[in-house]
Amino acid sequence: MSSMTVDELAARAGVTVRTIRFYSTRGLLPPPEIGPRRVGRYGPDHVSRLALIEELQSQGMTLAAIERYVQRLPEGLSAAELAIHRALVASWMPDTADEVTREQLERRCGRALADADVERLAAMSVLERTDDPGVFLVDPGLLHLGVQLLDVPFSLESITAARAVVVEHARGVARELSQLFRDEVWEPYRASGPGPDEVERMKSLSAHMQPVVVQALLTAFQRSLKAELRDAFPGERAPQLGPAAAAATDDGKDDADVSR
Repeated sequence: MSSMTVDELAARAGVTVRTIRFYSTRGLLPPPEIGPRRVGRYGPDHVSRLALIEELQSQGMTLAAIERYVQRLPEGLSAAELAIHRALVASWMPDTADEVTREQLERRCGRALADADVERLAAMSVLERTDDPGVFLVDPGLLHLGVQLLDVPFSLESITAARAVVVEHARGVARELSQLFRDEVWEPYRASGPGPDEVERMKSLSAHMQPVVVQALLTAFQRSLKAELRDAFPGERAPQLGPAAAAATDDGKDDADVSR
């Protein structure tokens, strides 16, 4: 994605120029690069950061809380890493899908989409088709990551196969973790004869555990992937799946940095 003016960034992110300037004064957005004629130029990292702010607002966070969240983010995060943060935030939000037209979809993607691109996004579960061929249901938490993967030279068949592997194992992990929680936490608690208030608190606990579990799974997967790549290419520099994977699988980094 080429650099953008503030007007182009506002159109791309679906916010006003005034909002962008306000976020900048509050430190939520990094300053733009100054180009010819001292015109500020914005890039993909600004788009991803605006999307993250939008997701945090959707979660009900106040501006002050968002500021604290952004201040705790590691410095120098790429657009891909910010997209992972947004996906993590969206992962414990209620399932939502935005209904968009083809034109709106392309505007949010920041690029024209060929039919093959739409097929790839559908294969990655970023979007679903509707009865109207010009309208799609889009997962806002996956859109930015999906767009970045459009330029990765994977065939549609490879994407479909990879998704099947991820879904199969993710469901298996979720099933076993749910069973563990039910056997070790919920059943003993229920056997103690708690009152209605305590039951609600236990349900709230299980809901609040979800982002912690997601973070743990992401960290474990990324480190396992790094180890697999290292074993697959002994004596060589193992290939990375992108800057986000390289950064997040750094064994020296505090686990909390993955989703803070």
